[in-house]
Amino acid sequence: MGEKLLDELDAAQRVDDVASSLEHLTSTLGEDEDLAVVLQRVCQQAVHAIPDAGMASVTLLRDDTPYTATATTDAARGIDQAQYDAGAGPCLEAARSAHVQRVTMSEATRRWPAFAAAVVASTTSSYLSAPLFIDRRYQGSLNLYGTGDEGFGTLDAALLQLYTTAAEAALRSTHRYHAAQGTIVQLKTALDTRAVIDQAKGIIMALHRITADQAFDLLVAQSQQQNVKLRDVADQFVTDVTRKQS
Repeated sequence: MGEKLLDELDAAQRVDDVASSLEHLTSTLGEDEDLAVVLQRVCQQAVHAIPDAGMASVTLLRDDTPYTATATTDAARGIDQAQYDAGAGPCLEAARSAHVQRVTMSEATRRWPAFAAAVVASTTSSYLSAPLFIDRRYQGSLNLYGTGDEGFGTLDAALLQLYTTAAEAALRSTHRYHAAQGTIVQLKTALDTRAVIDQAKGIIMALHRITADQAFDLLVAQSQQQNVKLRDVADQFVTDVTRKQS
């Protein structure tokens, strides 16, 4: 009975650790932070959330080609690269199958011998990778590497899946914010461009007593002759006219 109570207390403590890590992650996310910075925070908090994890990394797939977006140590990057070189391993299996991979070193040797042979000198004894999906462009896996003797348990796998699912929501929110900011910048640029071109057209129409289409054609012709963007031609024209009048 006492052992069961200890197990329950340990499980409760681990759940609290995950909840604390998620709370810390969301509280420190800045909307102006780059996605790479956010992913680094995700790795750091995952190591804190899963006590048996010694290091962590994030693998992303670009056109099905894997790369490490961030890692807590160079050793973790090295283990990732060994999987990429072998074309197989827990992080790739999690990313491609969309299922959590919990593997000991002996299991890795049986399932992915080329990868296992490449990391035989590593102190890593167990692997835990969970699929990570932000959107169609950013998807891969969150990888934990353990150096302890016991390896990752079923509770660790469940907690990592819980943590990853919640972290995905935070990552999507940050990614949507950056996408929206990019759209706003593009719209502002388009509006500014339209405004200066319309201003130049108006001046040309008044000076030469021609239509809006004819004024626009003159600007286009000047742009082509000078091999300069239409907006820059219009902006320079307006600036020159303003200087002459001042």
